[in-house]
Amino acid sequence: MNPLTILGARAAVPLADAAPIKPAVELGTPLLLTIAALGVAVLLVMIIRFKIQAFVALLTVSIAVAVAAQIPLTDIFTVVSNGVGSTMGKVALLIALGAILGRMIEVSGGVQSLADHFVERFGPTRVAVSLTLVGFLVAIPVFFEVGVIVLVPIVYAFAKLLNVHPIKFGLPMAGIMLSIHVAVPPHPGIVAGAGVLGADIGLITMISLAICVPLGFLSYWVARIMNRRPMELLPTVKAQLDEYGSPETVHAGHEHPHGHGGAGNSGSGHGGVATALRTPGAVMAPPKAGLIVALIAAPIVQIMLGTVGTLTLPKSNPLYGVASFIGNPFLALLVAVGISFFTLAVRRGWSLKETGEIFEQSLPPIASILMIVAAGGVFGEVLRVSGIGAALSTTLDGIGLPIILLGFVISLALRAAQGSATVAIVTTTGLLTAAIQNGGYTPAQIAVIVIAIGFGSLGLSHVTDAGFWVVVRYYGLTVADGLKTWTVLTTVLGVAGFLLTSVAWLLVGGLGH
Repeated sequence: MNPLTILGARAAVPLADAAPIKPAVELGTPLLLTIAALGVAVLLVMIIRFKIQAFVALLTVSIAVAVAAQIPLTDIFTVVSNGVGSTMGKVALLIALGAILGRMIEVSGGVQSLADHFVERFGPTRVAVSLTLVGFLVAIPVFFEVGVIVLVPIVYAFAKLLNVHPIKFGLPMAGIMLSIHVAVPPHPGIVAGAGVLGADIGLITMISLAICVPLGFLSYWVARIMNRRPMELLPTVKAQLDEYGSPETVHAGHEHPHGHGGAGNSGSGHGGVATALRTPGAVMAPPKAGLIVALIAAPIVQIMLGTVGTLTLPKSNPLYGVASFIGNPFLALLVAVGISFFTLAVRRGWSLKETGEIFEQSLPPIASILMIVAAGGVFGEVLRVSGIGAALSTTLDGIGLPIILLGFVISLALRAAQGSATVAIVTTTGLLTAAIQNGGYTPAQIAVIVIAIGFGSLGLSHVTDAGFWVVVRYYGLTVADGLKTWTVLTTVLGVAGFLLTSVAWLLVGGLGH
């Protein structure tokens, strides 16, 4: 027979008919837990000590754990492929579409438009309140680091206008932005956690957004207390503030600090972290703030409507399928991207080539994130197939701690150790997959567990976290002041987020577990 025919016939066999992969030798629970602990320890050493990229480290550790757990060598890379496919199939399109929507808003100048609108509405005496609200809205579609960098010129402008340290405006804004980044879809960490555990994205969005509203007030209040004491302004940032034009030229966005109209041009004047871009958004006034709010709200509302429909309608009702289709996050974000194409590109006269370039620019930055998510899926699949997940589940049941507390603590510890919120979330969900899947939890409870893990990855942002250095560098803080302000604020918000998540846990019936 032709070898290609053999391969084709083999590939055509449904996965359900294939024999399940099992370890060649059944290992005891103590040994399996030891292998898991050593695997996590090696992962942290590779990332922290040897600075190995998280994707490579996760994939390497996953293979090593598979070998140590006696998974047959001929099956290991089948496990790897299954882990990648089961995770990426649920999250890749969601993350990519979210990145495109965020990039369209960023490049068009929509972020600056929001800032101008709310500052004008609240007045110059409430700039911190205005920018905290702007940060809340911007953080939903825009990645944390990008949002901070894009808003830096506006923070600098008002810092110079009112002769205050940039951290006065930047700290509360950045705090709520990071809170949303770790807990609200379509951001990669929370989406990856949902993918690993099969959680409902719509439920996560509804619950996490509701929790983040009081966190916005808390971020403003805690930051206000911290900002009462004087802090040193680094000479490099002081020089950048001194280079700005008169307050009248930068106030309320009349002129972008770098001479461009688009908020996406945040680069060369800020130490070269972001490259200055000449985009279609740089030749027109920014879009109206109402349009940007509508673009951000559209996919959220669509997802929520679909989720409410599937929760209230019986599955036999013909409208159940309609609600499920409409509320699918993939469709919701695709619709939002389509709306942004017509409202931000076509109506503003961007050519198809220019719009295509903007779409393409949004994808390279998320490549490494997608790889981390994929490797996290591999790690979770290895833990499942090897029996480590089941052993860990049994052990955790014996301890008697609530599953959401375990998820929060493990995620917080991993975040503090290696810095990446995404790595912390995907590793924690991988470790707890068996315990959650075998625990008889409802979809709402699983959604709450994922959110708790997300808030665990919010706290203890310090020198191991790239986001810490973005905040410290752009707002002109010393490392010591960064630890006293940013690290403390993120930890307060993380703990508060978990406490509010615990309330949601009780409300969805988690008291019985």
